[in-house]
Amino acid sequence: MGLLLLLQFLLVAAAARAPAAQAWGKEGHYMTCKIADSFLTEAAATAVKELLPGWAKGELAEVCSWADTQRFRYRWSSPLHFADTPGDCKFNYARDCHNTKGEKDMCVVGAINNYTAALKDSESTFDPTESLMFLAHFVGDVHQPLHCGHVADLGGNTIIVHWYRRKSNLHHVWDVNVIETAMKDFYNDDQSTMIDAIQRNITDEWSSEEKQWETCRSRTKTCADKYAQESAALACGAYEGVEQGDTLGDDYFFSALPVVQKRIAQGGVRLAAILNSIFSGNSRLQSI
Repeated sequence: MGLLLLLQFLLVAAAARAPAAQAWGKEGHYMTCKIADSFLTEAAATAVKELLPGWAKGELAEVCSWADTQRFRYRWSSPLHFADTPGDCKFNYARDCHNTKGEKDMCVVGAINNYTAALKDSESTFDPTESLMFLAHFVGDVHQPLHCGHVADLGGNTIIVHWYRRKSNLHHVWDVNVIETAMKDFYNDDQSTMIDAIQRNITDEWSSEEKQWETCRSRTKTCADKYAQESAALACGAYEGVEQGDTLGDDYFFSALPVVQKRIAQGGVRLAAILNSIFSGNSRLQSI
């Protein structure tokens, strides 16, 4: 019995130190990719459908959580889901984009750049279907602020809180809890209704910003470092006033929800811009 308890303790400790299993959760990734769909050019939409696996039934959104299911199969991919910082509200590629072994380019920004390059290169040895699925997922990841959170607490994973009455952690609050609460309270648990609301905001409230979101002036890489910098700054706001054991309720929810919705919108618009650049060349994004 003593050995069993020790093993259980070690498993719990390991889980607490592991990076989050998902960014945005399945719902957030699905929303990001559905929004991206609506901004794809005809050429890009056709190319994407040709690359999708059969089980996706022609829907990009169906594959956008795939990368989270592959962490045990592709263990090397775990650090590609995030780009944590020392907590200075800034992302620095040279400083922050590496794994625990110090290997460079092993973060979500490096992953977006590399999979974009792979899809642009007809001679790449990377599987193009997997490259597409990884890219779609990682563009979602980089827009979740706590995926550019603080190294010391593993992006908020070790900050245990209660979300209303339910035990959670700060990272999971941003991955899942805010979206689930919004869907329950405002959208009748209907994913498509929340997607429609975010798309209306893109057309109306954020219409003057949308073109800026997708614009990238770099000719040698994507602008994923810019997206990580935005998330690192937003992460500092997400941490503000939160302590171990806190109960987060309406005040936190209503401050976080607009950020979550806008980051999902930005992720969708920018994913489409990257895919348009890869497959049609008509986007203002000029990567690689």
